[in-house]
Order: sequence, then structure tokens, then C-alpha cells
Amino acid sequence: MDGAERSLRHTVFRVSEWKAGMKMAETTMSQKATLGGGCFWCTEAAFEQLDGVISVLPGYMGGHDPHPSYEAVCRGDSGHAEVVQIEFDPAKIDFETLLTAFFTIHDPTTLNRQGHDAGTQYRSAIFFHDAGQQAVAEAMISRLNSDGIWDSPIVTEVTPASTFFVAEGYHHQYFRRNPYQGYCMAVVAPKALKLRQVFAGQIKAG
Repeated sequence: MDGAERSLRHTVFRVSEWKAGMKMAETTMSQKATLGGGCFWCTEAAFEQLDGVISVLPGYMGGHDPHPSYEAVCRGDSGHAEVVQIEFDPAKIDFETLLTAFFTIHDPTTLNRQGHDAGTQYRSAIFFHDAGQQAVAEAMISRLNSDGIWDSPIVTEVTPASTFFVAEGYHHQYFRRNPYQGYCMAVVAPKALKLRQVFAGQIKAG
């Protein structure tokens, strides 16, 4: 494990500075997180493994087209990012841990690109649902930049959540249904495996 992965893994067990002296109210209600980290086939396959994650839906957010389609998003015509909307149980996993996983499985320093996938639809983005999520996201980005995890600064956008458009049905659980498809074997599988390795103690049983 290299230095970057060790530092990222360590953040799973660290308490953010913004939490110091604050008592967070416990709740049994589920919460949502919306994240864009490149192709949503990858992010869905990775996040659905985590204990405390109830569901992961692929979709689109952050654009101007009121009726985005996959084709329009892929062309860059709609302005949307490919995202996953995660429903999670905060009693089992918190937003900070989700963000640690998010930064583990993608490169947040490449503007509008993840590997060979290029375009604004693949931009790194955190769409926060409340002020608490915004604070956690901004604090983590600042800390990771200060720690020098990557050679280049993080370009992840942190913006308020807007309308979430659920992706077409054939995108749902794409990796589960197509594990031997070329892109899945070359790109999706390694990201899912990396998350299992870094978060070995937080993977769902079975």
C-alpha cells in the first residue's frame, strides 16, 4: 500500500476538525449523498459494497437540460455529471467515511476526466444536501490538499444538490449484470476491488 492509500485509509478513523467540540445528534433516519466520480458504473459498484449503504442509484445532476438522456449527457450537451445517489444509514456509516471512499476510488485532480473517460460528464463533484455535508466536504478537501496526497490540487466541485435524474434502467447494477464486459473488467472491477481492500472492515457480509 503506498503513502497516498495509507493516508486515505487513516482518514476513515480520524475525526474531522470541524467536529471538534460538537455533539452530533444521532438519528435512525436514512440520509442521501450524491457524488460524481467518473463513470457511474464504477461508483455504483464500489459504494454498494459498504456496510450501512442502503441503496445506490446511478443518475445525472448539475446540468441545464430538464430531460437529460444518457446520450445527451455523454455528448456533453446537457451539462450534467454522471453521479450516484447513495441512501445510507448514518448509524452505520457517516458522510465523512463515504467521502473517504469517494476519494479512494477516483482521481480528483484531473479536470473533467477519469482515465480515458473525458468530458464534463465525468467531472469530480460533491453535491451536498445540507450545510453539514458542505462543511465535511470542504474540510476534507482542504486536509487532503494540505497532506499532499496527490501531486496536483483537487479540482472536485462542491455545489448544492439539484434535481437528480435517475439513469435509464439498463445502467442499474451494470457491473453485477455484466462482470465480463470489457470496460467492467478493465476499469470497474479494479475500483471495486480497491475499495474492498481499503475498507476491508466495512464491507457488507456475504
